[in-house]
Amino acid sequence: MQGLAVLLRCLAALALGCAGACWGADVVILSSERSAGYSEAAQAVVAELVRSGMDRAEIVQLVVPDAPGAEVAGLQGGKVWITLGAEALGRALPREGRPPIIAALIPRLGFERIVRETVHKSTAGVAALYLDQPFPRQLDLLRLALPDAKRVGVLWGHESMQQQVGLVAAAQSRGLEIVGGTVTSPITLYAGLKTVLSDTDVLLAVADPAVYNGTTISNILLATYRSRVPLLAFSPAYTKAGALMSLHSAPRQIGGQAATMARAVLQGGAVPASQYPLEFSVLVNDYVARSLGLTLDEGVLSERLRRLEKRP
Repeated sequence: MQGLAVLLRCLAALALGCAGACWGADVVILSSERSAGYSEAAQAVVAELVRSGMDRAEIVQLVVPDAPGAEVAGLQGGKVWITLGAEALGRALPREGRPPIIAALIPRLGFERIVRETVHKSTAGVAALYLDQPFPRQLDLLRLALPDAKRVGVLWGHESMQQQVGLVAAAQSRGLEIVGGTVTSPITLYAGLKTVLSDTDVLLAVADPAVYNGTTISNILLATYRSRVPLLAFSPAYTKAGALMSLHSAPRQIGGQAATMARAVLQGGAVPASQYPLEFSVLVNDYVARSLGLTLDEGVLSERLRRLEKRP
């Protein structure tokens, strides 16, 4: 009965345009948008929390476009908030008196930028479940799929340049060399791409909105295909569009792990450290693989990569 009362109270609050009445819920999920990926992640959060014994009515779901401006700013209650996407985190982080936040479906660079730029942050903790994959995992996949590749090309934008030291260190420990090209504007993209593709065995896509976006990706894919340089992407959409393969975590995998992080807080533990996804998937474009004379099995690659990570 208590759970039903909480749910009815929140529904009434939303109908009145006031999210602030959602007191009593244990978990509040705030999504940046109402799309398939965000819905899948939110559903996975709910499913995992319910599976662990939480009453479904103690979980409140809100979507930023449905409760814009002051309504989101007025959000209160809950023992932990789970934000999905950059917009949701940006709205929730400055809220005074808020509980701890688990921020998911957000790349590491995006998370760090929002935290850095947010003024009047609450003292309550915030931890990220990054959307992107750790560099060691990406490089290990490259070595499994392309054992003869030694020179790895990377296009660096202004934001992703901050990760250069970490990638170079991970590559050196695996006997790989990073060949970088700098992209400072759309005009310099072609020059940077030409430099990288002329002397590398594979192009590793590092998520940076100034480099990889809806305007540039077609030209990048076309250039890699013509140069016969395979591309390891961070999005399955890029693989379907012409990259050799992608390493990514599905929204349901992200949602399940975010729920586990939130449950640790609910059980009285400290806010966990920011972390990368534990579960992941490999997707291979068979047509591109055949054109490059490669035979790759995404299931085998995924399993070998998981075994490699579990190795002592």
